[in-house]
Amino acid sequence: MSRVHPTAIVDPSAELADDVQIGAYSVVGPHVSIGNGTVLMNHVTVSQRTRIGERNRLHTGCVVGGDPQDRKYEGEPTACRIGDDNEIREHTTIHRGTGNGVGETIIGSGNLLMVGSHVAHDCHIGDRTVIANQVMLAGHVAVEDGASIGGGVGIHHFATIGRFSFVGGLARISRDVPPFMIVEGHPAEVRAVNVIGMLRNGFEQADVDAMKEVHRCLFRHGGAAAAELPMLRDRFASLDAVQHLCAAVEASAAGMHGRAREASRSDDKWVASRKGSGTDPGPHALT
Repeated sequence: MSRVHPTAIVDPSAELADDVQIGAYSVVGPHVSIGNGTVLMNHVTVSQRTRIGERNRLHTGCVVGGDPQDRKYEGEPTACRIGDDNEIREHTTIHRGTGNGVGETIIGSGNLLMVGSHVAHDCHIGDRTVIANQVMLAGHVAVEDGASIGGGVGIHHFATIGRFSFVGGLARISRDVPPFMIVEGHPAEVRAVNVIGMLRNGFEQADVDAMKEVHRCLFRHGGAAAAELPMLRDRFASLDAVQHLCAAVEASAAGMHGRAREASRSDDKWVASRKGSGTDPGPHALT
């Protein structure tokens, strides 16, 4: 039987696995499912339409599956999905998707979301990421597998944080972060290869050495040199990491404002509805 503290409130439509633990004063709303071994500590809220997998730990004050902070959201049924083995620390907020996006906010497995981090609507976080204290992910952000984000970072909507990259603390990210790279500073720029991250995640020294050469060709002079991509693809044809980086750089260049995912945005209907209303949607329409 699930262990539900007598002060907790669980909606009758919620589905709890046999060994779920719900702490004091927590609230589990409608259309929520929680998998085996997951623990909600005290004062945790899982609002609605959220599926949480197995062996997750949600700490005090978390709010998961809340309504998106998006003026285009009109109450349409949207969802939040969380995988297995995630550690979601105190006062983290994770919002559901929107009808203007994919309709679902997705978090993979094995992630650490530290105190006060915010995951906005329609974000997609992969596996084994580390998101430090007070990190702010705007809507539609993607964080790929193995990425690490330092404390206090603000990430622009539709940006992608590449796999096994590292973002230094307090950076303001307005463009995609290339895979395997360290990005930091004001303005945030590619500084070096994330050597430690690559080695810790099983990459060979040959991969690291190749990535250093790619970094020299693409980023040493303050920006990606698209003309170098065909040469790098041919030279390192056998290295999947280099091929992935080249594809990511190309996708970012083909997007808008250095963000590959920006090309897929679909807010035209909402923007058109504001024309003639005397209200300009402005730059904060998607935050």
